[in-house]
Amino acid sequence: MNLTIHTTVLPHTDPDASLAFYRDTLGFEVRNDVGTGAMRWITVGPAGQPDTSILLAPPSTDPGITEDERRTIAEMMAKGTYGWIMLATPDLDDTFDKIQAADAEVVQEPIDQPYGVRDCAFRDPAGNLIRIRQLP
Repeated sequence: MNLTIHTTVLPHTDPDASLAFYRDTLGFEVRNDVGTGAMRWITVGPAGQPDTSILLAPPSTDPGITEDERRTIAEMMAKGTYGWIMLATPDLDDTFDKIQAADAEVVQEPIDQPYGVRDCAFRDPAGNLIRIRQLP
C-alpha cells in the first residue's frame, strides 16, 4: 500500500479571519476558495508542497448532524478542543516570533518537551490548536 496525506480538514467560524491567518500569518498558498459568507470552503497549503492541503470548512454543514451535535461542536471549538494540527519547521524560534508578532493567540512558547521534541502552540481564529515542532 502506498498512501499519502492529501488533505486534512479544520473548521472555521470566520472564513476571512481564517484565510488571513493561514495565508498572511503562516504564509500558506490559497489553492481554492468557494462559497459565500460563512459557507466558504478554503483550501490552503504550504508553498512547494502542492499535494498537501488543509481544507478550512464550516464546522457542521453535514445534513446528518443533529442540533445537539452542532451545539457540541460549537462548544468544543470555543474551548479549542475540536480541531488541531501539527506543523514542523527547521527554525522554531524564528517561526514562533513571526507568528506571535502577527498577534496570534499563544498557547505555549517554544519548549523542550520531556518526550524529546521542541515545540510551541497557537490557536487559529476558530480556536483550532496549531502545534509547531522543530525539525531535527
